[in-house]
Amino acid sequence: MNIENAQVQMRKGILEFCILHIISRGEIYASDMLDELTSARIMVVEGTLYPLLTRLKNAGLLDYKWVESTSGPPRKYYILTDLGRNSLDALNETWQELAESVNAIVGKVEQHKKLTNGAVSVSPSPDPTIPPANA
Repeated sequence: MNIENAQVQMRKGILEFCILHIISRGEIYASDMLDELTSARIMVVEGTLYPLLTRLKNAGLLDYKWVESTSGPPRKYYILTDLGRNSLDALNETWQELAESVNAIVGKVEQHKKLTNGAVSVSPSPDPTIPPANA
């Protein structure tokens, strides 16, 4: 298993969710999204963000408006549509379920490490009336 590839895929899997969350707080400029994603250690580059924003707009999840800038060309600010808000609500539910499930699994691993203090673990018998082999 390529760990680096798995990490990249995990980040990509939650990128749309994070972008929708960022936009849900109010209209926002793309470079501000990049800054927030970078500071949250979800590394993303413009070449990833802009096509994703276009795809989300084409799916009807967000829209944008042009705002004149005093220091250059007009700036495009993104906003969520009603469909985007409904989709984010559904994704929030899914995220909560996934987080609880993953934490339950990870928590068992951590709990097992504490209980065994690094000792070799013994798989429990599928029949609770039969003791483990080394008991």
